[in-house]
Amino acid sequence: MIKKLFRSKIPAHWDILEKETVDEIIFRTRKSRNRLMLELMARGGMRIGEVLKLTLRDIQDRKLIIQEPKSRKQREFVFIPQKVADRLKEYVREHCKNPDDRIYPISYEAARIMVLNSGKIVGTHLRPHDLRRHSATYASRSGIPIEIVSKVILRHANLSWQDQ
Repeated sequence: MIKKLFRSKIPAHWDILEKETVDEIIFRTRKSRNRLMLELMARGGMRIGEVLKLTLRDIQDRKLIIQEPKSRKQREFVFIPQKVADRLKEYVREHCKNPDDRIYPISYEAARIMVLNSGKIVGTHLRPHDLRRHSATYASRSGIPIEIVSKVILRHANLSWQDQ
């Protein structure tokens, strides 16, 4: 027990997914629901739980409203590319009836398994947070200042790269 309490922490090693790999994962995912979920995480930097909580009422063109986010604020905003917003609107038109219904009425575990299986299609071990990390890395490599990546894309309370 004492060994367990006082052992040193091993830093986690995260492989950064290249844009081409993420694009291929998304492109090869056939089911529109799954493809959109992957795009929201990879292009919008959303957490899987945030994607699963989205309702029709939370969509305002390219701006998505996150109700009761992890930061404990009342709400936060996510900005997504126009093409993703257009596909999301089309999906919602076909699948959602009431403004308060969840867009993706599946469990966290089902969504996590979907992400894992999507990665297997291209031979990579993919976790939901890998897509969020990809979003930040791609934005940073594209020249967006780290302050913007951290505060706007990842919606962190402070400028650390760790999720709060």
